[in-house]
Amino acid sequence: MSSVAIGIDIGGTNTKIGVVNREGKLLQHTSIETTSYEMVEDYFRGMANAIRELLVKMEGAPALVGVGVGAANGNYYTGTIDRSTNLRWKHSIPLAKMFQDEFKVPSLITNDANAAALGEMVYGNAKTMKDFVMITLGTGLGSGFVCNGSLLNGHNGIAGELGHTTVNPNGRYCNCGKRGCLETYVSATGIRRTVYKLLADHLEDSELRGISFDDLNTKMITDAALRGDLVAKLCFDYTGRILGMKLADTVVHTDPEAIFLFGGLAQAGELIFAPTIKSMEENLMPLFRGKVKVLPSGLQNQAAPILGASSLIWDHSENQKKV
Repeated sequence: MSSVAIGIDIGGTNTKIGVVNREGKLLQHTSIETTSYEMVEDYFRGMANAIRELLVKMEGAPALVGVGVGAANGNYYTGTIDRSTNLRWKHSIPLAKMFQDEFKVPSLITNDANAAALGEMVYGNAKTMKDFVMITLGTGLGSGFVCNGSLLNGHNGIAGELGHTTVNPNGRYCNCGKRGCLETYVSATGIRRTVYKLLADHLEDSELRGISFDDLNTKMITDAALRGDLVAKLCFDYTGRILGMKLADTVVHTDPEAIFLFGGLAQAGELIFAPTIKSMEENLMPLFRGKVKVLPSGLQNQAAPILGASSLIWDHSENQKKV
């Protein structure tokens, strides 16, 4: 009998659910609309029903070994989602216990960036690494730190909030309540804000001028930059300069072998990688220069968040065998 794990990626709009084997192959997957449920109990029931439907579709009655969940503000130690900014339920949600009670298997939860870091270590380009950093560039900026082969959770289970370190204390307002957080500059939302600032500062023609803020997305900015649009190119230079500066600080704290960039903004390739690496090297303490690689994630596909969440279970299973 084969063994499988469930991986769940909880987003503010959609929740992705998949069945994954030990080799990292996505065997079945589906999604439900996070926003279509008023009560968290109904939302949980929607996820549980979707999991059962996926397992029924599979041949050979595979053994379910656990349920892994990646979610913003997911706490590994408590198994809860606490005061999430992208979910309508602001109270503490004991999601890990709910899944354990429902399916009688271990359930683990962590924030989405930590899940991506574990996924990179289990399935991606960090298989041979013990010390690395994962940066997720989505609507916000998340980060996960792996030190000596283990995910860094911190004392309260919420370590790695690089997106909420300060770039400018009098800078842009952030959903977390602070001002000038890194993710207000370096994220899909942040780069859109930068576009409009640059459009106001420059007089050059730009194809981005005719696009409303709500309609603008990272792909549009990338495509414009590749076509030579000055504002779009300056936008990536500005974003990469800030990200590189903060990565230089991160290197001093953790001394990683590599830093991986994952998510929609990372899909811009050299447009974001080149200015980021240049800025990081310029701002690094000389002792670290030339020693830290900045690389694309090996999980750049739609299934990556599910794989990352499921890897929580496989990592837990391996650690249990060592005890």
